[in-house]
Amino acid sequence: MSLSLAQTTYDRMRADIIFGRLAPAARLRLDDLRQAYGVSVPTLREVLNRLAADGFVVAEDQRGFAVAPISAENLEELAALRMLIEMDALERSIRAGDVGWETCVVAAHHKLARVEARMMAGDTGALDEWRRYDSEFHHTLILACGSAELLAVHKQVFDKYLRYQMLYLTFRGAISGEEHRAMMDFALAREVGKAQAVLERHISAGVTHALKAHAGQAGAQVAQDG
Repeated sequence: MSLSLAQTTYDRMRADIIFGRLAPAARLRLDDLRQAYGVSVPTLREVLNRLAADGFVVAEDQRGFAVAPISAENLEELAALRMLIEMDALERSIRAGDVGWETCVVAAHHKLARVEARMMAGDTGALDEWRRYDSEFHHTLILACGSAELLAVHKQVFDKYLRYQMLYLTFRGAISGEEHRAMMDFALAREVGKAQAVLERHISAGVTHALKAHAGQAGAQVAQDG
């Protein structure tokens, strides 16, 4: 029972960090967390230690825990790591994927394309849904890579990358949808090199867009404070 409770709390807190409900660099006070999550302090310590090992939380000497901070440098590092992992996994998946994998890719893209169309039509409330389907699409593309370890590492890196998407609101409009469509088409046609080229462009452009969005947000905040 305690293991199940600890896992549930871990999942909730991890999601709260990824989706920005627990802000970057925020102090994590045990009393506040105990009330918010309804679990004991020992359970919280276990959860926080797991999150620290995963890189979502940092342990402060003699001061407890804090949400991991964010930075442009960290985003660029995550993007480079994601690209390294995802490019390899994509090649493996394209070469090994069967008809069942193809069906899953088409279904995942259909959901993503529908929500992207809504966003381009001005539906600002679809942002969280888009992020979820974006994550699902990229995961499905590499699902046939044949390595559970590779998929697990990719999810860990992608979730850290997703935190920046949540905080920087990085939907790039029609071009993003075109890249997703091209990745699907090249993957289904077993065009490994072309699919990888689109993926590389997609990730690089996403980082550039995110950093510009963050700079704009920071500039607006400075102007407001001034």
